Amino acid sequence: MVSASLLLAMTLVGMEQTVSSDATDSVTGNVDVLSADSLMSDLPESMSFDVDSLMELWFAKQYMSYDSDCIDGSVNPVFSDSVYAARLNNLPTIVEMPYNSIVRNSIDAYLVRNRKAVAFALGMLPMYEEIFVEALLRYNVPIELKYLPIVESALKPRAYSRAGAAGMWQFIYSTGRNYGLYVNSLVDDRYDVIKETDAAAHHLKDLYDTFGDWSLAISAYNCGPGNITKAITRSGGKTSFWDIYPYLPRETRGYLPAFIAVNYAMSYYKEHGICPMESVRPQQTDTLLIGRNLHFSQITHFCDISTDELKALNPQYLTDVIPGAYRTCVLTLPQQFIRPLLEAGDSLYEYDTENLFPKAKLAAINDDMTNRVTYVTHKIKSGETLGSIARKYHTTVRNIKNWNNLKSDNIRAGKTLRIYNR
Repeated sequence: MVSASLLLAMTLVGMEQTVSSDATDSVTGNVDVLSADSLMSDLPESMSFDVDSLMELWFAKQYMSYDSDCIDGSVNPVFSDSVYAARLNNLPTIVEMPYNSIVRNSIDAYLVRNRKAVAFALGMLPMYEEIFVEALLRYNVPIELKYLPIVESALKPRAYSRAGAAGMWQFIYSTGRNYGLYVNSLVDDRYDVIKETDAAAHHLKDLYDTFGDWSLAISAYNCGPGNITKAITRSGGKTSFWDIYPYLPRETRGYLPAFIAVNYAMSYYKEHGICPMESVRPQQTDTLLIGRNLHFSQITHFCDISTDELKALNPQYLTDVIPGAYRTCVLTLPQQFIRPLLEAGDSLYEYDTENLFPKAKLAAINDDMTNRVTYVTHKIKSGETLGSIARKYHTTVRNIKNWNNLKSDNIRAGKTLRIYNR
């Protein structure tokens, strides 16, 4: 017999086919009493992004093509619930991917009402996938969480939410600070895809260690561990996402279903007639460590690169200034421009300094950096590694090495390290 909640959801999404009796055996997830409102729970904020505006992103304009005839002309086919359930069950994932009426509604949100968003994500993901996967492997986080930034930000590097969360992984200031993401008027590491991805993987692993369940860890990533603990308490101590579902914040109720739906959409888009936006692999990049204040105009003077490209490759810098004099900063460039900057030497930093760095501007930069940064010193104990120290202070090995000008991972007991906190 088909559950009342499933029938209600099917009515709400306008399904016309009759659910076969064998499909109900595949429906998982114990949700006792659901209102029409909860079944049509809020979609992630990223779903409100206009795809045409996303196509104005620098990377999209440079490396993606939009076949409007293909994308706009396709129609979503009809499948039975048993097909959806079987497909989810076949995904090679560690995170459980159950099928029920709520998940179906989220799937329809992507594959029926937001097909362009899926086409965009399919074209954009290859530009960042390697960064995502490497960080997830580093912290032993399931690889399927590489799709979480699609739910969070639609892969928009400078996404900023109504709640003040920033970047592809949508860190709020306090959580980002706990994981070494540096924020002031000139720099916001939440927009640095490498740093924020490392922080997100680390945070997800910590949440899993807290709850022992990936569905709860993913939900806690959205609403915070405190709200998950409250929901568990209000449910009478139950620890399944679907058991605590009615006690979660409304947005979080739709968060895990959206994550499941994105995994489905990114795996079975062909079966639903969606053609990805075509993309080419961006040119190879490399990084330089910057230990002095540097202006984008100084870089463009010595390299044939536009300011727009510089900003796209280095979205963590909120102005045209890289404040390397206070903290070692990372500059990302296409590989062919690394050598010209190295060969420029001091000339790079001395070019047009009177106009680019007048005394008043330098004073403002130094004041901003000095007043907003604190640090502690850590005396290295025998047996400690940079990795264990980074975990202790909720930061990354890369940050510690940058802060202390370390060229390798080798450290010696008795030495001290600076650990910055924001």
